[in-house]
Amino acid sequence: MHKGIGVSPGVVVGVAYRVESVLGSGEPQTLDDPAAIPDEIARFDRAVEDTAAELETFVQRIALELGTPAAEIFKSHLQIVNDPELGARVHAAIRKQRLTAFSALQVVMNAYAAQFARIDHEYFRERITDVRDVMTRICSHLTRKSGGTDNGATDSQPGEEPVILVAHEILPSQAMNLGDLPIAAIVTEIGGSTSHAAILARSRGIPAVSGVEGIMNDVVAGDLMVVDGREGHVIVRPDREATAAYRKVQREFFNFKDSLIANRDQPAVSCDGTQIELLANINNVADAHAADTVGASGVGLLRTEYLFLTHHDVPGEEEQYEYYRQIVLNAPNKTATIRTLDLGGDKTVPYLGRRNEPNPFMGWRSVRIFFENPKLLITQIRAILRAGRHGKVSMLFPMVTTVEELRRLNTMVKEARSNLKREGVPFAEDVKTGVMVEVPAAAVCIDALLRETDFISIGSNDLIQYLVAADRDNPKVAHLCEPLSPSIFRVIHMVLEACQRTGTPVTVCGEMAGQSRSALVLFGMGLRRFSMSPAFIPQVKALISSVTTAQAERFAHHVLQLSTSEEIRTYLSDRLREVSSLLEALDSA
Repeated sequence: MHKGIGVSPGVVVGVAYRVESVLGSGEPQTLDDPAAIPDEIARFDRAVEDTAAELETFVQRIALELGTPAAEIFKSHLQIVNDPELGARVHAAIRKQRLTAFSALQVVMNAYAAQFARIDHEYFRERITDVRDVMTRICSHLTRKSGGTDNGATDSQPGEEPVILVAHEILPSQAMNLGDLPIAAIVTEIGGSTSHAAILARSRGIPAVSGVEGIMNDVVAGDLMVVDGREGHVIVRPDREATAAYRKVQREFFNFKDSLIANRDQPAVSCDGTQIELLANINNVADAHAADTVGASGVGLLRTEYLFLTHHDVPGEEEQYEYYRQIVLNAPNKTATIRTLDLGGDKTVPYLGRRNEPNPFMGWRSVRIFFENPKLLITQIRAILRAGRHGKVSMLFPMVTTVEELRRLNTMVKEARSNLKREGVPFAEDVKTGVMVEVPAAAVCIDALLRETDFISIGSNDLIQYLVAADRDNPKVAHLCEPLSPSIFRVIHMVLEACQRTGTPVTVCGEMAGQSRSALVLFGMGLRRFSMSPAFIPQVKALISSVTTAQAERFAHHVLQLSTSEEIRTYLSDRLREVSSLLEALDSA
């Protein structure tokens, strides 16, 4: 049995589906028939040609959208693609080692990485990032051409058993490329309760365990596995007795969870009648439909970066407008809060360039990027304002640190409104603008920010990792990113009190909003707007309907007096068990 961190509750018995990084270190795949070598070389050459054509288009488009300097990155990538040495090396690996094009590219990539690492010059060592980007693009074209499994995933195909995704880590870009694969559980070697793998699992309402060291060395494609997301247990190739026992638990868990969907049309109120709003965090139109299915009252957070992460280049104003319009029309009650781009950190797009930063989460990301590329942000602001005509739309700015930044953003919105009016382009005059509080500096200066904004949204995921100075995806320090910690509850309490004093609407839109124990405390602190993955809305609605406001206030008051995360966890587990032992089993905090 492997032990990790249970990050999303539930039990699943299923088959392993391994996903390597696109240029990872998996076993090279060989061609069964030597006669296939010429076709494989031709397939690689076509992928190179397609990549070069794509990059040529990018150079022109990026130069137009962001200026010539921003397009330089693609010019350097074109030089790499057109380098005859690259093609010759891959051809040789296919011909001499009988490797698939994908595996040959892996071998060449590893050779380049070793070669660059030996060069005693920082500039040249950093160029390996550009080489990796180019090869990743070639790989994506190989995947499209092959129509098979040459995309870094194993060739295990979903059958009757549920599919369990097994990976070293899951990045946002990888998550978007999983498509419609019917994933029933996720297991990763690194990450914690606020990692992207955990967030992906909770958004789908499936079990997940992170921080399982060495699992990739033990799992073979198609292996039967058990994943217990509550206890953090992973069993590879279980015996017949264990398999039968876990299948029984699996049925019971999902039967209870499915039964909660019946409350979709019931009001979201506490036992004594206090009303709350349950909103959904979404990435796309399909998520908007899911939000409506479970009874959300609206979309509390649309992550617009996923449009850009899956786009071949910069989406223009018309394309963005149509995308946001469809989101609004399909959102519950046609109500949506649209967050402007939150790129940077581990969510990058090549047309903004690559910066080798020691700590990208603390560096050039989000609004900081777009102050250097204002045209990109202004285009998005215009599209959101136009989409506002089709429903009740708000605009949310992420990663705001200072009042000066907020004033600059407000000025950009004001100018966008003036330009749209002058151009005669219809747009909504009543789109509210808000700030996402996820930087501790913003929380400390919340009173000043409240004088410059219409509403506040607390992003607990990033707020936690910035508050404790720990990377949530680093297994050495992920344990510090604990939602049930005295520091995070006290900071959130401070922000909520400030918003209550001024009557400013406030939402918590991080993972804490959908976790039963933390939701109890947030409700007791006075929070009335919760935004979460659609999968968690039924259980939070059931939870709040099981307590009185006075009960929750007592719970919150007591939590604020406690000194350690363990004390808070124990206390809230006991309280949640009193409220509903069944709901306690669904909690993942």
